[in-house]
Amino acid sequence: NMNFLPGIWWSLPLVLVWATPPVTSSWWYMGAVGSSRVMCDNVPGLVSRQRQLCRRHPEAMLSIGRGVAAWTAECQHQFRRHRWDCNALERGQRLLGRVLLRSSRESAFVHAISSAGVVFAITRACSQGELKSCSCDPKKKGSAKDSKGHFDWGGCSDNIDYGIKFARAFVDAKEQKGKDARALMNLHNNRAGRKAVKRFLKQECKCHGVSGSCTLRTCWLAMADFRKTGDYLWKKYNGAIQVVMNQDGTGFTVANKKFKKPTKNDLVYFESSPDYCIRDRDVGSLGTAGRVCNQTSRGMDSCEVMCCGRGYDTSRVSRMTKCECKFHWCCAVRCQDCLEVVDIHTCKAPKSTGWISRT
Repeated sequence: NMNFLPGIWWSLPLVLVWATPPVTSSWWYMGAVGSSRVMCDNVPGLVSRQRQLCRRHPEAMLSIGRGVAAWTAECQHQFRRHRWDCNALERGQRLLGRVLLRSSRESAFVHAISSAGVVFAITRACSQGELKSCSCDPKKKGSAKDSKGHFDWGGCSDNIDYGIKFARAFVDAKEQKGKDARALMNLHNNRAGRKAVKRFLKQECKCHGVSGSCTLRTCWLAMADFRKTGDYLWKKYNGAIQVVMNQDGTGFTVANKKFKKPTKNDLVYFESSPDYCIRDRDVGSLGTAGRVCNQTSRGMDSCEVMCCGRGYDTSRVSRMTKCECKFHWCCAVRCQDCLEVVDIHTCKAPKSTGWISRT
C-alpha cells in the first residue's frame, strides 16, 4: 500500500521524483516518527544503497523532495523557449524517463541539474536545523583573513561539503552497479552538477563598529540563488561535448578531435538529440503542436524553428495589463488597469497527431 507516501513516485534512472507534501503533513510525522524501514522499503525504484540511506536519514527524504521541485522548475525555466521544454512531468506524461534512457545532451543536463538540486536542498536543510546528521559548516570557526582584512567566522555558514557528500552517496548509487559507458557518463554529469552549486558559494559579512564602520566584521558562507546554478549549467548544456569511450573503457575521449577534452565542469553526451518536433514516446517527446512561438524572434523560440516548418495559428486575445503607472511621493507606484489586445501564435499540429512509437 503506497497511500502513505508523499504523492506519486516515479523511478527514474537518476533520482526520485515526487510531489512533495507540506512540512506539516501528517504523513511526514508518521513516516519520520514511525517506521522508516516500512516507508523506505515501499518506495519503488530505490537501489539497496539508497534504501539504507533512506532508513538512516528518513528526514532527508523530504529535503530531497524539495530539491526535486527546485530542479524541475529550473529545468523548465531554462528550456522554456526550446522544442523540448522539460515539461513531461507537469503534463502528466511519464516521458522524462524516456529522455534519460538516451545519452543525449538533454539527459546530461537533467542529470546535472537534478544532482545540483539535491545538493542545494540538503545543504539548505542542514543550515535550517532540519536534519539530525548535519548543521552549519563546523569548519568555519575562529578568525580568518581576506582582501579586506581580518574577520571572524560567525552566523551559520552553509555546509556545502555535507550536501555534496550526501548527494554523491544517494544520487550516484543508481550508477554504481554497472560500470558501463552510460554509467560513467551519468556519474560525470552528476559530479558537474554538484560542483556547480559550490561554484556560487559566496562570502557574506556584517560590519560592527562605531557608526557601522567595518573595524570588525563577522562573515559566513552562503549558497547563491539556485537560478545561478541553473544559468551556469545551461551554458554548459549549450557547450556540452560529445564523447566516446576510450579503448580501455575507463573514461572518455572527444568524438571530434577538433574539440577540447572535457573537464570535470563540462557536460558530456554520446548521441545526438532528436528534433523533438513530433510526439514520439520512445524519445520522450511531446512534440511542439500547440506551443506558443514568437513571430518576431530569430532564435529557438521563433515560429519557424519551434513549429518545425509546419506553420502556426494566430488567435487574438484580450487581457488586462497595468498601464499609465505614476510614482507618487512617497513611496508608491499607482497604475491603471488597461485592456490590451494581443496576437498569440501557436504551432500547427502535424497531419498525424498520434504517438509515434518504434517498438
